[in-house]
Amino acid sequence: MDRNHHLQKILAYFNKKIETYGPVPQGVDWNSDASQAIRFEQVLKVCDLSKEFSLIDYGCGYGGMIEHLLQKGCTFQYYGYDPLESMISAANSIHAGYDFCSFITNHAELLPADYTISSGIFNIKLEINHEAWTQYALETLHRFDALSIKGFSFNMLTSYSDPPFMRPDLYYGDPLFMFDYCKKHFSKNVALLHDYDLFDFTILVRKQFT
Repeated sequence: MDRNHHLQKILAYFNKKIETYGPVPQGVDWNSDASQAIRFEQVLKVCDLSKEFSLIDYGCGYGGMIEHLLQKGCTFQYYGYDPLESMISAANSIHAGYDFCSFITNHAELLPADYTISSGIFNIKLEINHEAWTQYALETLHRFDALSIKGFSFNMLTSYSDPPFMRPDLYYGDPLFMFDYCKKHFSKNVALLHDYDLFDFTILVRKQFT
């Protein structure tokens, strides 16, 4: 598999979305504000929102998570990463003057934060085969682990989706495999959330720290 070639095609897919719909949930390939908000709520369960914290939003899109956090009254330092210049341009435009937020397109520039969260970055695989995309996802989780002081979270479409509605261009992760992998490689404190009426699941990895 020429991974870089396929990843560029995936980026082009998302670039078309943001160009077509603008900085709204549909612009990052969610079908509604409500479904985006539900997913935000799940991945944020890894965070202690009662205290000030730093957060990497990995695959941040236009930064929709920021307003969600502000509505919850959180105090935080936000680092948004997205490889698409069009997404980062939109994020910078919307959040100009937010001195607690910064956005980058180069993941090598990311420094560790309290938490790393990611919503939706594993869903679109296009022509990449399931096994190769699984390996890519696992490599990305190790990157999350290295960037996260207190914990990280992510979501995936679930392999328990109804077969008639499953699409070949989408990746459906096995929640039991992902839970087991995270338990064995990252922390004893792992939660699998699969009870929020969407065809995906969320995993929370809480690190042991003093």
